[in-house]
Amino acid sequence: MSSTELPGVRSTAASSSQVGAVRVAEGERLRTDRLPGLEMHVRARPPVRAGLPPALFVHGLGGSSQNWSALMARLAASVDGEALDLPGFGWSPPPADRDYSVTGLARSVIRHLDAAGRGPVHLVGNSLGGAVCTRVAAVRPDLVRTLTLVSPALPELRVQKTAVPTALLAVPGMAGILDRLTRGMSAEQRTRGVTGLCYGDPSRVTSEAFAAAVEEMERRLALPYFWDAMTRSSRGIVDAYTLGGQHGLWRQAQRVLAPTLLVYGGRDQLVSYRMARKAAAAFRDSRLVCLPEAGHVAMMEYPEVVAAAFRELLEDAGDVRDTEPVPDVDADTDEDGKG
Repeated sequence: MSSTELPGVRSTAASSSQVGAVRVAEGERLRTDRLPGLEMHVRARPPVRAGLPPALFVHGLGGSSQNWSALMARLAASVDGEALDLPGFGWSPPPADRDYSVTGLARSVIRHLDAAGRGPVHLVGNSLGGAVCTRVAAVRPDLVRTLTLVSPALPELRVQKTAVPTALLAVPGMAGILDRLTRGMSAEQRTRGVTGLCYGDPSRVTSEAFAAAVEEMERRLALPYFWDAMTRSSRGIVDAYTLGGQHGLWRQAQRVLAPTLLVYGGRDQLVSYRMARKAAAAFRDSRLVCLPEAGHVAMMEYPEVVAAAFRELLEDAGDVRDTEPVPDVDADTDEDGKG
């Protein structure tokens, strides 16, 4: 695996800043890892000291590695954290095979872990990333020390009405229709809509974070593959929901051997809160944290609560090596997590 700095981006830690169009939270470093047919942008937060266990964070549909900055800042004394931009999202280009299925994205994560030699890792996923991480943990248990899922996109028989527009992206031709219908919307209007959909309380988003999210939305809309990545990934979720037998996500959840932390938000408009108990029963070694006021991205709304639950998971797994708590740092993040 070859690794390079992202063009125009410093890889050394600096104060919270923006280099080119990439936002870098304090203490973060950015790089691009290249494998045959696969290129992924990686956001890393070097550990406060050597010897901490590795962790990998995987975002959801429409999100990016930046969704994890606030949580990674609070876990810097507990893990050696890295977050991926999945193929076609964030700063990662589309996969060469254009495979955005849950299996295809899981394969990308597995290839990254195999090439980096960091496993087994504490694997963390949100929404689509939660489904991807479930599949990784089921088929490659050697790569996963613990599994943490924040509002994972696992199959539901009764999808919430508020989640229907996202699911409709999977319908052939719908992307073009939505593109035409929303062409007059500004990036600010789109961002406000995404924030309202993903947050339990949108007022928790700071003005600085909202401005950063608008800027990122403008950049993404200009990408020639924006709608293709969104529609194919949405289709991948729908297809994964319909798979049965050993390839079904619920069946694979039952195969996960790693201790699992499940985090659900009571105000989640994309993944139903009622699925929390079913998930807790499906994963054999699980613990459940329900946050009544949180929406779809609890790690962004309540990073301190999610970090505390994650540390407890590490402690019970015998993998805590920190001696001092991490200061409560507000990382400079955008709010682009969707799906």
